[in-house]
Amino acid sequence: MRIIPAEEFKLSREVEYGTPEQNEAVREIVGAIRTEGDAALLRYTEQHDRVKLDAASLRVTQQEIEAAYEHVDAAFLTAIREAAVNIRVFHEKQKRSSWMDLQPDGTLLGQIIRPLKRVGVYVPGGKAAYPSSVLMNVIPAQVAGVPEIVMVTPPATGGQEGINPYILVAAAEAGVKEMYRVGGAQAIAALAYGTVSIPPVDKICGPGNIYVALAKRAVFGVVDIDSIAGPSEIAVLADDSADPAYVAADLLSQAEHDEMASAILVTPSRRLAEAVAAEVESQLAVLPREQIARQSIDSYGAVLLVKSLEEGIDIINRLAPEHLEVMTEEPMQLLGRIENAGAIFLGAYSSEPVGDYFAGPNHIIPTNGTARFSSPVNVDDFIKKSSLIHYSKEALLKNGEHIITLARHEGLEGHARAIEIRLEKERGN
Repeated sequence: MRIIPAEEFKLSREVEYGTPEQNEAVREIVGAIRTEGDAALLRYTEQHDRVKLDAASLRVTQQEIEAAYEHVDAAFLTAIREAAVNIRVFHEKQKRSSWMDLQPDGTLLGQIIRPLKRVGVYVPGGKAAYPSSVLMNVIPAQVAGVPEIVMVTPPATGGQEGINPYILVAAAEAGVKEMYRVGGAQAIAALAYGTVSIPPVDKICGPGNIYVALAKRAVFGVVDIDSIAGPSEIAVLADDSADPAYVAADLLSQAEHDEMASAILVTPSRRLAEAVAAEVESQLAVLPREQIARQSIDSYGAVLLVKSLEEGIDIINRLAPEHLEVMTEEPMQLLGRIENAGAIFLGAYSSEPVGDYFAGPNHIIPTNGTARFSSPVNVDDFIKKSSLIHYSKEALLKNGEHIITLARHEGLEGHARAIEIRLEKERGN
């Protein structure tokens, strides 16, 4: 793992928007689903997933879900249930309420909070299956009050056997009752536009490959989406008190996700820098996903040597990492200066996987520096707000001239007259 002085570090972010060929393929798929519906959905499923289905077999049956429970081990079932409780408890604290404010002149102003009606959750089936992501998408939507949550996942996430049973069990435990065996750009288009077999949704969330990401971007506006997620990121801010083995393990916990994942240590300690670099090499040698993690470390990993923790925090705020671990002697003392990070893990025992799986906060977190202006998935992502205005006669008589003035300054005479006609009638002119 390369060790470089902080002043030599060049911050650059390459947002992946796909090749022209990938964009054209997605446009073709989305257009075909929009016009042909199920026929195109089944055709692309056979073409890309090598699974031949008919419309009647798109939906996962209750019998399949029940059978999946026979293929998961008891330890997983216990862990997923306890994690679900923690995630639900955390997100319950994010709930908002509608409100109304009655003014002395009879004006009533307020805000009405309503859940989205129908949400689609995409669960990938590529390099790994992620049952934990099912919980992180579904539970906040449930807490928000979304009445219809539908899951789509490629038909062979479990290889020749079909859908990975751990995904089905996680979805069932989270309360999903509507699941379909379809993936890729065709699944995103089906959720957005609807087919005979799959009714359309109001929002699509969940990670996926480049074709899924491009399809989400293509249908945004027809439906809402969570984000266009980039590769995973971790930054560790550490001083000489940090354990090199812990730091190296946590860097690799993200490097193993994807060859384009980034893992960066920021420290003023050369001793720690050299020890962590050695530990990364040692731990890589026995990591099952060594090839993926090594390419990530070689291409996007680094140890940045800074003059002080204060300089390190400045770099962290520029990076705006998805995950930030603070492994210093007094991590709480630094928290107030950290402005940009998706999730902040404080102390030696707050390893990033604690947040990924079990603690309760959402693990779907902004990437590519977007933590500068966006947030982890939360209950607010699944609600909509309507403003409420009930203006009294007294208030209109009092403020009508101000409204007319502003309207005419914008050249909108129709706006002005809509108020003026009321003032004239009520004043008896």
